[in-house]
Amino acid sequence: MSEKYMPVLVGVGQVTEREFDVDSSSVLDLIEQATYKAVEDAGISKASLADLDSLVIVKSFRESTRNSPEALANRIGATRATQWLMPNGGNGPQYLVNRYSEAIANGESQFVLFAGAEAMATARKIVKATGEQPPWQEAASGDPSFLVEDVELSTPHEQQHGLWLAPGFYAMSENARRHQLGHTVEEHQRGLGDLFTRFTEVAANNPHAWYPVRRSSEEIATATEQNRYVAWPYTKYMNAMNQINQSAALLLTSVDQARKLGISEDKFIYLHGCSDTKEKSILGRQNYYSSEAMRVMAEQVFEDGRLGIDDMNHIDFYSCFPSAVAMARDTFGISVDDPRNLTITGGLPFHGGAGNNYVMNSIAAMVEKVRQDRGSYGLVTANGGYFSKHAAGIYSTNPVEGDWSRTDPASYQKVLDDAPDTPFTESPSGQGTIETYTVLYGRDNQPQQGVVIGRLGELDDPKALRFVAMVDADEEALEGMTREDMIGARGVASSGDEHNKFSMN
Repeated sequence: MSEKYMPVLVGVGQVTEREFDVDSSSVLDLIEQATYKAVEDAGISKASLADLDSLVIVKSFRESTRNSPEALANRIGATRATQWLMPNGGNGPQYLVNRYSEAIANGESQFVLFAGAEAMATARKIVKATGEQPPWQEAASGDPSFLVEDVELSTPHEQQHGLWLAPGFYAMSENARRHQLGHTVEEHQRGLGDLFTRFTEVAANNPHAWYPVRRSSEEIATATEQNRYVAWPYTKYMNAMNQINQSAALLLTSVDQARKLGISEDKFIYLHGCSDTKEKSILGRQNYYSSEAMRVMAEQVFEDGRLGIDDMNHIDFYSCFPSAVAMARDTFGISVDDPRNLTITGGLPFHGGAGNNYVMNSIAAMVEKVRQDRGSYGLVTANGGYFSKHAAGIYSTNPVEGDWSRTDPASYQKVLDDAPDTPFTESPSGQGTIETYTVLYGRDNQPQQGVVIGRLGELDDPKALRFVAMVDADEEALEGMTREDMIGARGVASSGDEHNKFSMN
């Protein structure tokens, strides 16, 4: 393949600002810092950024200024670049690498910057100290343009019943997995601690980690005053940490352009496989203990047959909650006792996750990892929303053989889209069976609300309508739901003005 059309990552930058005050870095400050670190990593001048043809910012959870792509372009002198904002979804950074690698291979792009950040730690301090929002607005000529459509990842009905709360949804997925595996509550809880204690060991040695602290399995799995339940069975230490100041940036170009910029070949990182998929709506899915979209993503990233999961020396699975990691592990066919770490950063609960941008950090870390271990391969996966959007990429210093290409994601997405939705109703009435559930806890570590997804009928009846409802029970009964497996329990579902209710038989 002509060097003009071979995509390569050439520069990466990461910033973690653990010491902060009200006058610490803004979101754009952090992005600018990470961008210049990527420039330094590539060994080029800041003036080279004037040659960018595209600049994409991954959206912060709360954008700090009206048009962050334009603001960054003005700061770094990249005003000739086409400027985009990537909407909500943790899949975004890997999606960008996949999409723009194809754009470079097709001759549609030559030199691209991706970046993103959160400065929630500073923002919270400012609000607490002053009662005002951070003064981070910058001049803008208009609103930003989204690279892809910005759509809600849950419906109003799902949001009304708490399914927009990520800890609650992923806890429900965890409980569905536990039931499917046949684990006892106690056995499964120990397994969650075992899974994430290894993540803390990685974080403890990562200079970019927000919490570089080793924690034992028992410490992670046991609910205490310092480690309360958030959504059962998840304790605080099992939850993604987004109250951080972190950023990351990537520079993607072609081999030909990299040589013109004077970038050393030992910086070149090649993308050896990639995939992007989307899952059905939360209530329309086949089940909650697996993901068809994740399964197809895992198949497609190895589609050419040259590499497989056993060839991956380094892995970073998206790790917002334990179920995301365990489901990816099982989907890719990795055994529980595999000696490979499933993170190279420490994961979102311990490294910290800059909102939608965490995977920018994991890609940057993977670039550094495979540069150090030349000839090795690294797999990064990304997940947006509620197992809603998935992306994967394989990285190596080894050049890609032949032409760079990828299968159009629309071709395999069609298989997912054409599969029948599980039927559901927004107004359930009658006898129902719990399909999965969680109990949401308050800051006092006391149960506040139960949420169930159930079926009007038997769980094994594909025609039984699915529903979501709040559990109509007192605190003692909610506590009891955490001591035994309630999946398969029967009750009565009813609809109300504010939300559906489920009463145990």
